[in-house]
Order: sequence, then C-alpha cells, then structure tokens
Amino acid sequence: MTKGIGGLSAPAVLSTLKSRRAAVQPVTADEYRARIEAVRAHMAARKVDALLLPASSNFLYFTGLDWHPSERLTAAVILKDGDPVYVCPAFEEPKLRGHITVGDEVRTWQEDESAYALVADLVRAQSGASATVAVDALGYAGVFFDLATALPQATLVDARPLTEACRRVKSAHEIALLSHAKAITLEVHRLAAGILRPGITPGEVVAFIGQAHRALGADGGNTFCAVQFGEATAYPHGAPGDWFLKEGDPVLIDTGCAIEGYKSDITRCYTFGHATPEYRRVWEDERDAQMAAFNAAQIGVPCEAVDIAARSFLESRGYGPGYQVPGCPHRTGHGVGLDLHEPAYIVGGNKQPLEAGLCFSVEPMLCLYGKFGVRFEDHVYMTEDGPRWFTVPPTDVDNPFGLHH
Repeated sequence: MTKGIGGLSAPAVLSTLKSRRAAVQPVTADEYRARIEAVRAHMAARKVDALLLPASSNFLYFTGLDWHPSERLTAAVILKDGDPVYVCPAFEEPKLRGHITVGDEVRTWQEDESAYALVADLVRAQSGASATVAVDALGYAGVFFDLATALPQATLVDARPLTEACRRVKSAHEIALLSHAKAITLEVHRLAAGILRPGITPGEVVAFIGQAHRALGADGGNTFCAVQFGEATAYPHGAPGDWFLKEGDPVLIDTGCAIEGYKSDITRCYTFGHATPEYRRVWEDERDAQMAAFNAAQIGVPCEAVDIAARSFLESRGYGPGYQVPGCPHRTGHGVGLDLHEPAYIVGGNKQPLEAGLCFSVEPMLCLYGKFGVRFEDHVYMTEDGPRWFTVPPTDVDNPFGLHH
C-alpha cells in the first residue's frame, strides 16, 4: 500500500482538528485605501474619470465588501477623488453599512427606480455627461448596457487594464494569506488520503474535505472539490457515473479553500494500493514536467516560457505533441488570488513577463484517455531571486505526502 493512503477513520480524524484562524491577519482599512489610490493613479494615466465596480472579486479587492452579485446592482463608484460611493437597493442599505470599511456615502434606489440613474448622477456631478467610465469586466454584461443607456454621452471602457494592474502583483500580506490557505488545503489532502477505503465514493470524500477545511478555519469550508477514481482521473474535470474506490485504483483529488477571500487550489494523485509500472512511469514524468516548468519561471521571461518548458519536456518523453493526448491537453497554469483563476495565465502566446509578486499554479496534467491521468497542482510566488513554492510538490510515488513513519 502507498504510504499514507487509507487506514484512518474520518470521524476520528475530524475530532482532532483545531482551527488555525487565530493566525490570520485580515486586510486593513489602510490597505484598502492604498489600493484605491493605486487604481486612481492608473485611472489618471488612462484619462478615466470614474470606475464602476459591481459586486465581484474586484469589489472585494478595493472595498473589502464580499457581496453576492445579482440582478440588483450593488456597486462602488470610484471617482477621481474622495472615498468610494456605494450604490445599493434601499432594503440592503443597513446590511451594506454594517460591512463598509472605507467611506460612508451610500446612494440607494427603490425597486421601481433605476440604479444606473444614481451612478449617472454621480459621474455627471464630478466629470460631466461626456465622462470616460471604466466598467468592471467581472460584472454582468447588463451592467455595461444599462449604464450606456443612463449615460448616453459617456465613453465606457473596459476596466481590466486598471484592475489587473493593481491585482496582478500580490503584496507580502496577500502572499501570507495565500500561504495560510494553501497550508490548510495541503493538510486536508493528507488527511483525505488517510480515510480512503475500498468502496468509498467520491461524495463521501468530498463531504470529509469540506468538514476538514471548515474545522481548520477556512472561510465556509472548501470552495470547490473534485474527487476522481480509476479511469475518471484521465479527464481534467472527471467523468460522469458512479465510482467506488477499489484496490489499485488511481486517485485524483483537486480542492481548495479561502482565507479572507484568498484561494488555495491543490491537486494530488496517487494509487490506492500499489502503483503499476505504467502509472509509476507517468507519475514520475508528471513530477519532472512540473519541475521543468518551475525551473523555467524566472524574472523577466514571458509566461509562455513556463508552459513551453513543461510541454517540451513531455514531448521529449513521447507525449503530445502540443495539446494532443496522451499528453497535456490544457495550459500549464493560472494566476490565483481572490479568484481561483485569474491573470497571469501560464499558456502559449502569453508574452507578459514574469515579475516579483506574481502568483500562479504549475500543473501540466498528463492525460491517458481510457486509462488514467496524473496532475500535480502546486502554486508559486515570484521573488526577485526566482520562484518559490507555496506547497512543496510530491517526489515519491510510494510516499506522496513525504511521511517519515
């Protein structure tokens, strides 16, 4: 049996877990104000008069408000000076005010009124009817069209050059929050491997992973979870059907959580039982491809160089070429922060240079359709001296969690 796989009782494991939440330092009001001033500098450089942030991860990033988006507009309007002005339904005002960190001005609208008329009034009052307004691309498309109707003389532009310029490079505090989330998820991975048994279903493992994340202090448990056995591991997002774990099955678990909104996203693969020679070979090829990508991640090289390094290594082992299978059918990685997937994307064609503070996954999955797949997903953060792992990848197919006993 692979070391660390099976032999533990889920209830017994859960009973031992203690929350790690006390170690978390939340983002402060001063940090949110600094983010607002940073985006204002980008607005000035691009001659943008106002930035509209409907409920989204950008809304959270700049204001600290974690608000569920809906057809009723709740948003922040960042103008050229002053604190953000919030727009929300009148019946949501008490709730919104209870969570505001920066600013205190709230404009409300009734159900038979237009939220966009309020936004238009704010923009006109400071910058006139012909203002340039950046609209958050993470909001619903209807936000853009409804604002265009309310401000027909304005120029509406994509806010991504502004928001991504601020969010792309993570601060030391953001990296600390990401590290905390990832440490929790790696521990949950180790524990989940320990509770596996013949006949267990993916659903049972998913339930345990949610409980374990919650017990360790993650925001609401896990943010997502994919558990795949046997042939289902061959497909990046699994396969339909009922699966029951049996001796010798490959296992793939991909899960994550959030700490103060900052995400983890880690994948581990191993066998329940002994690895076959073929699985062992592919597992080791995946390990070496991940390291080839990691070693290619150096300050100043384009993002695509990391993907090319992994893909070139795999082609040297007879996979591919390109995105063909048996081989790696998807990009090598994605950025991570308040969104699970965000820029920078580690994929061919992305010429963006790597810089200190970028955080992204390294996961060049190997898929053998009809048989099995292997994906290690760990994340790195870039420093001036090169990449650093948030979580150290496995190196031994017989001991994927590096256990010493």
